[in-house]
Amino acid sequence: MAAPHGARADKESSMLAIPRPLWVALAAAALIGIAAPRTQAATPDVPAQAAPVQPADPFGEEVTLTAKPIVYLRGTATWDSAYESLVDAFKSVRGFLEREKITADGPAITIYLATDDTGFQYHAAIPVAEPPKEIPRGDLAVGKSPEGKALKFVHRGSYDAMDTTYDAITNYLDQKGLEAKDLFIEQYVTDPVTTAEDKLVIEVYVPVK
Repeated sequence: MAAPHGARADKESSMLAIPRPLWVALAAAALIGIAAPRTQAATPDVPAQAAPVQPADPFGEEVTLTAKPIVYLRGTATWDSAYESLVDAFKSVRGFLEREKITADGPAITIYLATDDTGFQYHAAIPVAEPPKEIPRGDLAVGKSPEGKALKFVHRGSYDAMDTTYDAITNYLDQKGLEAKDLFIEQYVTDPVTTAEDKLVIEVYVPVK
Protein backbone atom coordinates (compact mmCIF):
# COMPACT_ATOMS: atom_id res chain seq x y z
CA MET A 1 0.00 0.00 0.00
CA ALA A 2 1.36 3.41 -0.91
CA ALA A 3 1.90 6.06 1.72
CA PRO A 4 -1.43 7.55 2.80
CA HIS A 5 -2.13 11.25 2.64
CA GLY A 6 0.45 11.67 -0.01
CA ALA A 7 3.12 11.19 2.63
CA ARG A 8 6.28 9.19 2.25
CA ALA A 9 6.33 5.64 3.56
CA ASP A 10 7.76 5.20 7.04
CA LYS A 11 11.17 3.85 6.13
CA GLU A 12 12.09 3.36 9.79
CA SER A 13 9.22 0.91 10.40
CA SER A 14 10.29 -2.28 8.67
CA MET A 15 7.71 -4.38 10.53
CA LEU A 16 4.76 -2.18 9.63
CA ALA A 17 2.99 -3.39 6.51
CA ILE A 18 1.07 -0.18 6.04
CA PRO A 19 3.05 3.05 5.78
CA ARG A 20 2.09 6.05 7.85
CA PRO A 21 -1.72 6.22 7.59
CA LEU A 22 -3.74 9.17 6.53
CA TRP A 23 -3.10 11.34 9.56
CA VAL A 24 -0.20 13.04 7.75
CA ALA A 25 -2.33 14.39 4.92
CA LEU A 26 -5.14 15.37 7.24
CA ALA A 27 -2.65 17.37 9.25
CA ALA A 28 -1.37 18.98 6.06
CA ALA A 29 -4.92 19.71 4.95
CA ALA A 30 -5.67 21.34 8.26
CA LEU A 31 -2.67 23.62 7.88
CA ILE A 32 -4.21 25.12 4.76
CA GLY A 33 -7.57 25.49 6.45
CA ILE A 34 -9.44 22.55 4.94
CA ALA A 35 -9.89 20.67 8.20
CA ALA A 36 -10.13 23.80 10.34
CA PRO A 37 -13.51 24.68 11.90
CA ARG A 38 -15.54 26.87 9.55
CA THR A 39 -16.24 29.41 12.26
CA GLN A 40 -12.65 30.52 12.64
CA ALA A 41 -9.55 30.86 10.54
CA ALA A 42 -6.89 28.18 10.66
CA THR A 43 -3.76 29.03 12.62
CA PRO A 44 -0.95 27.05 10.99
CA ASP A 45 1.68 28.83 13.08
CA VAL A 46 0.33 27.13 16.23
CA PRO A 47 1.38 23.46 16.47
CA ALA A 48 -1.55 21.07 16.70
CA GLN A 49 -1.81 19.33 20.04
CA ALA A 50 -3.60 16.09 20.73
CA ALA A 51 -5.89 16.17 23.73
CA PRO A 52 -4.47 14.35 26.77
CA VAL A 53 -5.34 10.69 26.93
CA GLN A 54 -7.46 9.50 29.79
CA PRO A 55 -6.10 6.94 32.29
CA ALA A 56 -8.59 4.36 31.03
CA ASP A 57 -7.76 4.86 27.34
CA PRO A 58 -6.38 1.65 25.80
CA PHE A 59 -3.20 1.87 23.79
CA GLY A 60 -2.27 -1.36 22.07
CA GLU A 61 -5.03 -3.39 23.71
CA GLU A 62 -5.54 -6.73 21.99
CA VAL A 63 -9.11 -7.15 20.78
CA THR A 64 -11.01 -9.42 18.45
CA LEU A 65 -13.19 -7.58 15.96
CA THR A 66 -16.56 -9.16 15.23
CA ALA A 67 -18.03 -8.74 11.78
CA LYS A 68 -21.24 -6.70 11.73
CA PRO A 69 -23.63 -5.86 8.88
CA ILE A 70 -22.83 -2.39 7.57
CA VAL A 71 -24.23 0.05 5.08
CA TYR A 72 -21.35 1.95 3.55
CA LEU A 73 -20.41 4.43 0.91
CA ARG A 74 -17.44 3.40 -1.15
CA GLY A 75 -15.43 6.29 -2.37
CA THR A 76 -12.15 7.92 -3.15
CA ALA A 77 -10.90 11.27 -1.98
CA THR A 78 -7.89 13.49 -2.40
CA TRP A 79 -5.85 14.28 0.66
CA ASP A 80 -6.69 17.98 0.56
CA SER A 81 -10.41 17.18 0.88
CA ALA A 82 -10.17 14.12 3.13
CA TYR A 83 -12.05 15.37 6.18
CA GLU A 84 -14.86 16.99 4.21
CA SER A 85 -15.20 13.90 2.00
CA LEU A 86 -15.62 11.58 4.98
CA VAL A 87 -18.16 13.83 6.69
CA ASP A 88 -20.18 14.08 3.46
CA ALA A 89 -20.00 10.30 3.05
CA PHE A 90 -21.45 9.70 6.51
CA LYS A 91 -24.25 12.15 5.75
CA SER A 92 -25.12 10.14 2.64
CA VAL A 93 -25.19 6.84 4.54
CA ARG A 94 -27.35 8.33 7.28
CA GLY A 95 -29.71 9.78 4.71
CA PHE A 96 -30.26 6.29 3.28
CA LEU A 97 -30.83 4.78 6.74
CA GLU A 98 -33.35 7.49 7.60
CA ARG A 99 -35.25 7.03 4.35
CA GLU A 100 -35.40 3.27 4.88
CA LYS A 101 -36.18 3.67 8.60
CA ILE A 102 -33.15 1.60 9.56
CA THR A 103 -31.62 2.08 12.99
CA ALA A 104 -27.86 2.28 13.37
CA ASP A 105 -26.31 -0.41 15.57
CA GLY A 106 -23.07 1.26 16.59
CA PRO A 107 -20.84 4.23 15.85
CA ALA A 108 -19.69 5.21 12.38
CA ILE A 109 -16.44 3.77 11.08
CA THR A 110 -14.06 4.46 8.24
CA ILE A 111 -12.27 1.51 6.67
CA TYR A 112 -9.17 2.66 4.78
CA LEU A 113 -8.45 0.29 1.89
CA ALA A 114 -5.74 1.78 -0.31
CA THR A 115 -3.74 4.96 -0.62
CA ASP A 116 -1.31 6.68 -2.93
CA ASP A 117 0.41 10.04 -3.10
CA THR A 118 -2.73 11.88 -4.19
CA GLY A 119 -5.58 10.23 -2.31
CA PHE A 120 -7.19 7.17 -0.79
CA GLN A 121 -9.97 4.62 -1.14
CA TYR A 122 -12.35 4.08 1.72
CA HIS A 123 -15.61 2.67 2.99
CA ALA A 124 -17.51 5.11 5.22
CA ALA A 125 -19.76 2.73 7.12
CA ILE A 126 -22.48 2.59 9.74
CA PRO A 127 -23.28 -0.75 11.44
CA VAL A 128 -26.90 -1.95 11.37
CA ALA A 129 -28.67 -4.74 13.23
CA GLU A 130 -29.91 -6.32 10.00
CA PRO A 131 -29.08 -5.64 6.35
CA PRO A 132 -31.71 -3.51 4.56
CA LYS A 133 -34.28 -5.31 2.46
CA GLU A 134 -33.75 -2.89 -0.40
CA ILE A 135 -30.25 -2.95 -1.84
CA PRO A 136 -28.79 0.58 -1.99
CA ARG A 137 -27.91 2.03 -5.37
CA GLY A 138 -24.93 3.93 -6.68
CA ASP A 139 -21.94 4.20 -4.38
CA LEU A 140 -23.88 2.84 -1.40
CA ALA A 141 -23.58 -0.84 -0.62
CA VAL A 142 -24.18 -3.45 2.08
CA GLY A 143 -21.43 -5.57 3.53
CA LYS A 144 -19.70 -6.60 6.75
CA SER A 145 -17.15 -4.83 8.88
CA PRO A 146 -13.63 -6.30 9.28
CA GLU A 147 -13.13 -9.12 11.76
CA GLY A 148 -10.24 -10.80 13.51
CA LYS A 149 -7.35 -9.90 15.77
CA ALA A 150 -6.49 -6.21 16.06
CA LEU A 151 -4.88 -3.68 18.36
CA LYS A 152 -6.96 -0.85 19.77
CA PHE A 153 -5.71 2.70 20.30
CA VAL A 154 -7.50 5.92 21.22
CA HIS A 155 -7.09 9.45 19.86
CA ARG A 156 -8.58 12.53 21.50
CA GLY A 157 -8.62 15.88 19.76
CA SER A 158 -8.70 17.19 16.22
CA TYR A 159 -7.82 15.38 13.02
CA ASP A 160 -4.90 17.70 12.45
CA ALA A 161 -3.31 16.26 15.62
CA MET A 162 -3.68 12.61 14.65
CA ASP A 163 -0.13 12.44 13.37
CA THR A 164 1.01 12.35 17.01
CA THR A 165 -1.23 9.38 17.75
CA TYR A 166 -0.22 7.46 14.65
CA ASP A 167 3.46 8.12 15.29
CA ALA A 168 2.98 6.54 18.70
CA ILE A 169 1.12 3.58 17.13
CA THR A 170 3.92 3.05 14.61
CA ASN A 171 6.52 3.11 17.38
CA TYR A 172 4.47 0.69 19.46
CA LEU A 173 4.25 -1.83 16.61
CA ASP A 174 7.98 -1.56 15.96
CA GLN A 175 8.82 -2.08 19.61
CA LYS A 176 6.58 -5.14 19.82
CA GLY A 177 7.80 -6.54 16.50
CA LEU A 178 4.26 -6.69 15.13
CA GLU A 179 3.22 -6.59 11.48
CA ALA A 180 0.03 -4.80 10.50
CA LYS A 181 -2.32 -5.80 7.71
CA ASP A 182 -2.98 -3.56 4.72
CA LEU A 183 -5.98 -1.77 6.17
CA PHE A 184 -6.96 0.06 9.29
CA ILE A 185 -10.16 1.26 10.87
CA GLU A 186 -11.22 4.42 12.66
CA GLN A 187 -14.33 4.18 14.85
CA TYR A 188 -15.84 7.47 15.92
CA VAL A 189 -16.87 7.49 19.58
CA THR A 190 -18.00 11.07 19.02
CA ASP A 191 -20.05 11.90 15.95
CA PRO A 192 -17.75 13.40 13.28
CA VAL A 193 -20.72 15.15 11.66
CA THR A 194 -21.85 17.08 14.73
CA THR A 195 -18.86 17.17 17.09
CA ALA A 196 -16.46 20.09 17.18
CA GLU A 197 -13.27 18.89 15.57
CA ASP A 198 -11.10 19.54 18.63
CA LYS A 199 -13.47 17.38 20.73
CA LEU A 200 -13.25 14.23 18.63
CA VAL A 201 -12.68 10.87 20.30
CA ILE A 202 -11.58 8.21 17.81
CA GLU A 203 -10.74 4.55 18.36
CA VAL A 204 -8.13 3.29 15.91
CA TYR A 205 -8.07 -0.43 15.17
CA VAL A 206 -5.00 -1.89 13.50
CA PRO A 207 -5.50 -5.49 12.33
CA VAL A 208 -2.31 -7.49 12.78
CA LYS A 209 -0.98 -10.60 11.10
